Amino acid sequence: MTVNVGWIGLGLIGKPMARRLVDANYPVTLWNRTASKAADMVSAGARLAPTAREAAAAADVLFTCVSDPPALEAVLWGPDGALAGLRSGSILIDSSTVSPGLARRVAAACAERGAEFLEAPITGGTWGAEKGELVFLIGGEAATLDRARPVLDHLGKKLFHLGPHGAGQTIKLAMNLLYALEVQALAEALALVNGAGIGSEKLLDVLASSMGRAPVLDVKAPMMTAGNYAPSFPLRLMHKDLGLALDLSNQLGVPLPATAAARETYSAVKGASHGDVDYAAVRSFWRR
Repeated sequence: MTVNVGWIGLGLIGKPMARRLVDANYPVTLWNRTASKAADMVSAGARLAPTAREAAAAADVLFTCVSDPPALEAVLWGPDGALAGLRSGSILIDSSTVSPGLARRVAAACAERGAEFLEAPITGGTWGAEKGELVFLIGGEAATLDRARPVLDHLGKKLFHLGPHGAGQTIKLAMNLLYALEVQALAEALALVNGAGIGSEKLLDVLASSMGRAPVLDVKAPMMTAGNYAPSFPLRLMHKDLGLALDLSNQLGVPLPATAAARETYSAVKGASHGDVDYAAVRSFWRR
C-alpha cells in the first residue's frame, strides 16, 4: 500500500529528513514558508504544494518540523493551515521541539478531525538526519506509532515510545538542557585552563581518559577549539529550548537553578552573535 507523505518545514534537520523519504520513493508533498528551499527536492521527485493546507490534504502521514511554538501554531492554525486540510484517518507527526502543553493542544485538534497525532521530537543533529540515524522521542498512542513505524524507520535508528502526549516533549527539553549545560561546563573549563596559560588540548586529552569522557568531546570540542561555529544545532534554538524548559519547570514547581544561569550566558552570546551559529558558540562568552 502506497503511503502518501506530506512534509512541512525544510530547515537544517527537516530537509535531510524529507529528502530521505523522497529517495526511498515515497510520494512526498512539500510546503515550506520559503518555497525556493524546496527547489532541489522538487527536482528529485517531490511535489510542492501552494499551502500547508494542501500539503496536509494530500497526506496519509503528515510531518511538521519547524523552529518554535509560534511557527508550529502558524502552520497548523494559520490561514490555509495544515489542520484545515488534515484528513480523517491520517497521522500528523510533529518533530519540532515545543512545549508539552502545545503538543497536547495539537493532539486534541487532530482528534476533533478524526486524525491521529504523534509528538516526535528528535535528537541526532544534521548528520543523523542525513544518515537516517535520528532518535525519536515519541508521545502518543502505541497503535498510532505502529502505523507510522514503517515511515519513521527510514528516518531514525531508535524510536522511544515515552508515554502519552506531552511525554516526548518533556524528555526532549530535559535532554536539551543537559546538552546545553554540558557545553557550557566544557567552555568554562577551557576558559579556566586557558586563563592559566595552559593549552586546550591538555584538558581535552585528560578528559578523554577520565570520568569526564563524553560525546561532547567528539562533537562540540573541535568546534570550540577552532572557533568554527557553523550551525548543526543553532544557538537560537537551544536558547529557545532552555526557555521552554524553564517555563515547564515553573509550571511544575521544579527549580532549575543551573539551567536558569546557563540561559543568561546563552542570552548574552545570542545577543552578540552575527548570523546563525551553533550552540557551541557559547565558548565565545569567554573570548570577548
